[in-house]
Amino acid sequence: MRLVVQRVKSASVTVDGNVVSSIGPGAMALVGLHQDDTREDLEYCCKRLLACKLWENDAGAGWRHGVKQRGLEVLCVSQFTLYGTLTKKHQPDYKLSMKSVQAQEM
Repeated sequence: MRLVVQRVKSASVTVDGNVVSSIGPGAMALVGLHQDDTREDLEYCCKRLLACKLWENDAGAGWRHGVKQRGLEVLCVSQFTLYGTLTKKHQPDYKLSMKSVQAQEM
């Protein structure tokens, strides 16, 4: 599993002009699932994401608080392209990504 995490003041996902999900201040994570990922991998990455120290503490020291400590929100966005590779013909190949039906269950 791969996560690309970014601090945000707000974030949203829009599909066909309709907002599907949105958050205020917090973290937005692009989530790529590998074809061999398990439930244990998912739980491990969730714990790491929630514990990821991206904000300063009350004294101003950087990288001391995570989303749980701050009571902030998290938006996870499925991103199968995180497991993309290029073929010899320079074409994208996503065979390492988890198939959509299996990914939706995760």
